[in-house]
Amino acid sequence: MARRKIKGLGSTGSRRMVAVLGLALGVGLVAAGPASAQVHRGGRDTAQASLARQLIESADKATTAGVPGVIVRVDDGHGPVVNVVRQAPWSIPDHALAENDEFRMGSNTKTIIATLVLQLVAEHRVALDDPIQNRLPGAVPNGRNITVRMLLNHTSGLADYAYEPEALALMTGRQTERPTAAQLLAVGTRLPVEFPPGQGWTYSNTNYIALGLLVEKVTGHSVADLIQHRIAGPLGLRHTYLSTDAPDPADRRFAHGYEPDAAHLAPILPPGTPAGFGFVGPARGERVDVTGIDQSWDGAAGSIVSTTSDWARFDKALMSGRLFPKPLLAQMRVTTQEDEENGRNRFYGLGLEEVHTPCGTVWGHDGALPGYRSDNYTDSSGRRTVSVLSTTHFGLKLDTAAGTAEDDLVTAAICTMLDKPIPATG
Repeated sequence: MARRKIKGLGSTGSRRMVAVLGLALGVGLVAAGPASAQVHRGGRDTAQASLARQLIESADKATTAGVPGVIVRVDDGHGPVVNVVRQAPWSIPDHALAENDEFRMGSNTKTIIATLVLQLVAEHRVALDDPIQNRLPGAVPNGRNITVRMLLNHTSGLADYAYEPEALALMTGRQTERPTAAQLLAVGTRLPVEFPPGQGWTYSNTNYIALGLLVEKVTGHSVADLIQHRIAGPLGLRHTYLSTDAPDPADRRFAHGYEPDAAHLAPILPPGTPAGFGFVGPARGERVDVTGIDQSWDGAAGSIVSTTSDWARFDKALMSGRLFPKPLLAQMRVTTQEDEENGRNRFYGLGLEEVHTPCGTVWGHDGALPGYRSDNYTDSSGRRTVSVLSTTHFGLKLDTAAGTAEDDLVTAAICTMLDKPIPATG
C-alpha cells in the first residue's frame, strides 16, 4: 500500500509547522491470547494459518523497526477472529497493551459524523444539497455555495485549521484551554480557500467541525450525546464515545501513545522554532508519553475513542444498511479522487474512503492524533473487518523504517482479512 498522508496534519507549505512535524527497543508479546497463534486450527487450515503467521511476523517487524506498540484485529468473516498485540518492552511499565484497549481513533470520527448527518437526511431534517448558510448563517464564508455534501466529501474548498499555530499548540499540549467548535471553525474559515466550492478536493478538518455544529443546531443535542444515543447505545458499543476531556493516564483500559522528544524533533522543525519545542508529557528515553494531552479539542473532526471490537461492530452495522437506508449508503459510497499527496489509490465518499490495496478494495477511514495512528477497514458487505492501531503518529514520519513497517503491517492485515496472499516486502 502506498504511504498514506497523515490526515489533517500534513501540508505542502514550508511555513506550516504541522507539515514539517507530520510525523527500538526489543519486542514483547502482550496478552494477545492463544487465539493469535492457534486461530485457524481446524479451519481452512494451511493457507489461513500461513496468513496468520505472516501477520504476526509483520507486527513483530513493526515494533522492531520502532513502532512502540501495535494492536491488530482481523475478522475474515469465516473463522475465529485474529488478535495480535505487540509492544516494545520499555513501554510496558506505563501500560501493558491489550487487544481491546480504548484508543484515540482520530479522523475515523468523520465516518461517525457522516453517519449522524445521513440519519438526519433520512429523517428529512437535512438535505445533502442544502447550503450550509441555511443552517449556520454567517459561520462559513460563501456558505450559500457550499453544500452539506461538499463538507462531507471535502470538496468545499475550505482550508484546514490543523495547519495553524493554534492547532499545533493544542496538539502538543502547550495550550490547555480548549477552543469551542465555533472558535475552531473561525480559525479554518479565516484562511484563504483552496478552490471554489465543488471544483477540487482537499482534506480539511474544518469541514467536519462545521458538520458537528450543523447536527447540534438541527437536533438541539451535543455531538457527544448524539453519538451515544444514535450509534454507540443502539449498537452496544460500550467503549466508543466522543472524548470531552483528557484521559486519566492511570486508566488501565486506555492505550498509551508516544512521540519523539524535542531533541529528535528539532532537526525537522522550521527555522525560528523555539529551542526545546516538543510534546508535553513524561519522558521515556527518546520519547514522550503523550497520553495525558487533552485532544478533545478536535471534536467532530477527530476526538472519537473506541476499541477494535467496537469498531468492527460499527462497520458491520454501517455497511449492512442498519444505521440508515441503503439508498443513502449508496450515496455515501459515491467517491471523489483524492489528491496526489494523499494517495492516488484513495477515493473519498461521504465520510468514508474507498481504498485500492494490493489485495483488493476496502472501505473505511484512517486517523491520527499525537501518539495514535489507526486504520479501520471493511469489505463492501461489512462481513470482513480489520483494525490496525499503532501507538505513535509523528514517529512514523520521522522514522522511515517504522513508517514502512507500519504500512506493511496494514497491508498484511487487509490481505489477511480478504484471504489473499500477503505481498513480499523488502
